[in-house]
Amino acid sequence: MIGILIIAHGTLGESLIHCANHVVGGHPPHMAQLGVSVEDDPNAVLPRARETIRDLDQGGGVLVLVDMYGATPSNIACRLLEPGRIEGVSGVNLPMLVRVLTYRNEPLQTVVGKALSGGQEGILHITMEACDVATRR
Repeated sequence: MIGILIIAHGTLGESLIHCANHVVGGHPPHMAQLGVSVEDDPNAVLPRARETIRDLDQGGGVLVLVDMYGATPSNIACRLLEPGRIEGVSGVNLPMLVRVLTYRNEPLQTVVGKALSGGQEGILHITMEACDVATRR
């Protein structure tokens, strides 16, 4: 099982996990978050992130999801990456997280692909026509 670590600004990671728990029906194991605030020193967060990854890794690796590339959470994630063992994806959103949870028993590279597709496919322009189709089900 792939471990999941969300590193995000403020309480975004906590909120995403709470929402995912609602969607999937309970708190999935081996998933954690680290919230980063303006006051946090990235060098101080890094040891906590490494320790969290050690706790999450069950042998299949860990996927680190961050909110925005180039910001402090992704800069921390960049220092954690180990290709094939610890991979990272930016732009975390709820569709991405649910997709990752659905496929987390697959190999890490497959889960990375599912994270990317889930995040992208979850972004849609909501039109009246789409709503009409969706509500007819």
